[in-house]
Amino acid sequence: MRWTRERRTMKISVIGAGVIGSNIARRLGEAGHEVLVADARGPEAVAADVLAAGARAVDPDDATHDREVIILSIPFSKQPELAGLLATVPGETVIVDTSNYYPGLTGHIRAVDDGQVESLWSAAQLGRPIVKAWNAALAGTQQTKGLPAGSPGRIAIPVAADSDRARRTVMRLVDDTGFDPVDAGVLAESWRQQPGTPAYCTELNAEELERALAEADKDEAPRTRDRLMEHFASLTQAPALDEVVATNRAAHHRTSSR
Repeated sequence: MRWTRERRTMKISVIGAGVIGSNIARRLGEAGHEVLVADARGPEAVAADVLAAGARAVDPDDATHDREVIILSIPFSKQPELAGLLATVPGETVIVDTSNYYPGLTGHIRAVDDGQVESLWSAAQLGRPIVKAWNAALAGTQQTKGLPAGSPGRIAIPVAADSDRARRTVMRLVDDTGFDPVDAGVLAESWRQQPGTPAYCTELNAEELERALAEADKDEAPRTRDRLMEHFASLTQAPALDEVVATNRAAHHRTSSR
């Protein structure tokens, strides 16, 4: 799918003021979009630097009115709790999910363990079509490695959705946050950007990311995810960002030209 880089101010809400949600809100605010940020902990949970970038803190109920895009940056297992909040949102509003399923952290979900694609489970729980984006890059990557469009070595982020219009919209927003968007196809194929795949948190450029998506192994991905989690849990101190990326890449025996 082709997409065009265009600059248009959009009305966007980010629900979830954690590290990734805050970074997305800040970057989109800096890009000139009209951004609202909501968190279950209340408006006071929104960081000062996010507000300084032009975003406005609101209650969750106020974040769903008159919005073109709503970005959910909350734990994967918490998504069913937002179904009621989103029930009255117009059908044309684009809903984006940035989360990932880690059963060792949040508990097991039978349907996903049995092979249901994470994004399809999310869409069913929310009762809405969704776009999957920003999930396949580490928080540190998103915070520190965004670059202007056209910069050499720019990291790419996959975007999956069943709607071409929604996918194009979010690809433009990914570009605004400092990363090259890559069309990852429909939601049924979004398992290719889930944890444990070569595309997940490996800081690839657009060409490399397209190849990684194609090389993903659906059956192997959960095993790789859990093996990596066991490795990181066994460390006596938190690894640096580049060490995490290197470990993720090594899990797939990939070499990078970057």
